[in-house]
Order: sequence, then C-alpha cells, then structure tokens
Amino acid sequence: MRAMVLAATGDAETDRLEAREIPEPTPGAGEIAIAVEACGVCRTDLHIVEGEVSAEIPLVPGHQVAGRVSKVGSGAAGLREGDAVGVGWLWRTCGVCRFCTTERENLCLSPLHTGRDRAGGYAESMIADARFAFPLPPGLAPEAAAPLLCAGIIGYRSLAVSGIRPGGRLGLVGFGASAHLAIQAALHGKCEVYVFTREERHRRLSREMGAAWAGAVGDDPGVPLDAAITFAPAGELLPQMLPRLDRGGTLAVNAIHMSPIPSFSFDDLYWERGVRSVASYTRRDAREFLALAAEVPIRARVETFALEQANAALGKIKRGEIEGAAVLRLR
Repeated sequence: MRAMVLAATGDAETDRLEAREIPEPTPGAGEIAIAVEACGVCRTDLHIVEGEVSAEIPLVPGHQVAGRVSKVGSGAAGLREGDAVGVGWLWRTCGVCRFCTTERENLCLSPLHTGRDRAGGYAESMIADARFAFPLPPGLAPEAAAPLLCAGIIGYRSLAVSGIRPGGRLGLVGFGASAHLAIQAALHGKCEVYVFTREERHRRLSREMGAAWAGAVGDDPGVPLDAAITFAPAGELLPQMLPRLDRGGTLAVNAIHMSPIPSFSFDDLYWERGVRSVASYTRRDAREFLALAAEVPIRARVETFALEQANAALGKIKRGEIEGAAVLRLR
C-alpha cells in the first residue's frame, strides 16, 4: 500500500517524508484495520517531522484519521466492516494507572499515540485500537471529519480548561486548524470571541466566522478577557496575554511543544489569574465534541492535498499559509 514515511527528522521544508510501498497491516486482538479516506495534517506532525517531539522512526505520521473499518480483529466489539470511524492522537491508554482509573486518561502514565508510537494515517490503511475509534456523524465527508479528530477535540478540551462560561469574553491566540473549530463551539455558547493573530487573512477569516474583534497580540481589544487560549507554540506570547485577562481569568495553552517562556512580572499573574497547559484528551471529550459538532454543526474549512503532497502541506502549515485545516485525501 502507499504511505508517506518519515525516515529522518529535519526541516520540514526539505521534504522529510518519503513515498513508499509498505505491507498492508493486519489487526490483532481488540484492533481494527481502517481504510483511510482522509487524514488531517497537524502542527504536531510538523513537530514530529522536525524532531521537536520525539518519536520512533521510521514512522508513518498522521493522527486525524477518517475512514472505514476494513477488517475487525478478534474481540473488537461494537464495530463492523464498512463503519465510518475516526481516530485521533490517543491510540491507547494503559487503563490501570491512577489517572486512567480516575477519568483522567489524557494524563495516562504509559499511553500510545497515533502517528508517533503507532503508524498513523499518512497511508492507505492503518491499525487502531477499537476502543479508541469513534463512529463519525452521518453524512460528514471524510475530509471534513478528519480535522475534528484532533484539532476539534483538543480545541474543545481547551475551552473546558480555560473555564470560559457561556456569554463570557474569550481570547484566541493564533487562528489555525484548532482555533477555527473552537470559535464555532464558543459562539454556540454565546461567547464574545477576540482573536489575536499576526496574519491579516486569518483576522479576516475570524471576523467572517463571527469574532467580535481581531488584531495582533500587541493590540488592545478594549475589554478584559474572562479566559484565553493560545494555539501558537511561541512562549513569548504568554506574558503578553496575561495582562489581557480579567481577575480570575485563565490562559489555557494548547501546545505539545513550545519555545521558551520569558520571565514576566508577578503583577501580571496576580488577582488569581492562571496558566494551564492542555494535554491530549479523553474519550469522553471526543464523544462529547463529535456530538456537539453534529448538533451545531461545526464544520472545518479545509485545503486538500494528495497523499504524495504531504511534504507540501507541512510546509504550508509551517509558513502559516493554511486557512483552516490541511487534509490529505486518499480516496
């Protein structure tokens, strides 16, 4: 089968992924094989390709996978061949550690991740743990579904971590794949959304989608924010955003890798402001978000690429040239 394989890390703009023919995988006990129809291209993929997030290589990346069950391994309950399913970053958790047994499996002590610890969706077929594969909303095209499986779910968890309440003022820092889905959930909750991004085209898109204000991080929106989420992996943005928070406000950090955070004045943290990282998601998050996405509905704006164009897609993400989400279309 066709696959894009990372053989050595390095600058994503030097075409690190190689097109190869590799054997089609067979599911084991409790697993399913998925015929991949679409796979989102995530900034985490970029971090893996460039060596900023560790992974065992050679590796098939990709963890925003939409497709159909092609084979069912023994003991894989609840799914049948032909079912439309999605797989995200969380491939499997241990199920027995102190976090898994207290409904915090996103903090599992020994998790496995799709496209990092197990082969992902930059291929025509992949294996998933059936317990971590989610039925997709009916009628949703694979390329529209794929970004929901990571960018959407992690954005949904970021909203929860930020503590934003219905009707509150929410800041979004960066306006890429995750933020353009999170804004739809926030607006559904009657929040006022203020977007901070350096790209004018991203500001324009955010206004089109309903943002009350859009500007640069250094610009003043004119109101204090009840909460904010930063999606950009730039540590220098945190001290700039803290003074934008009202008393008691939280800045949620949606990033798996970040550049160093400069020192800042304690005055900017005082009045019970807080900073919280967002680490992966739980299956409950995934089920809740997919149900919400079907209800609202929440829809991704996508730019599609052929599988063999994965390097080009990663390059465009690195340069901030994607409006919405980048998706590889395989079928």
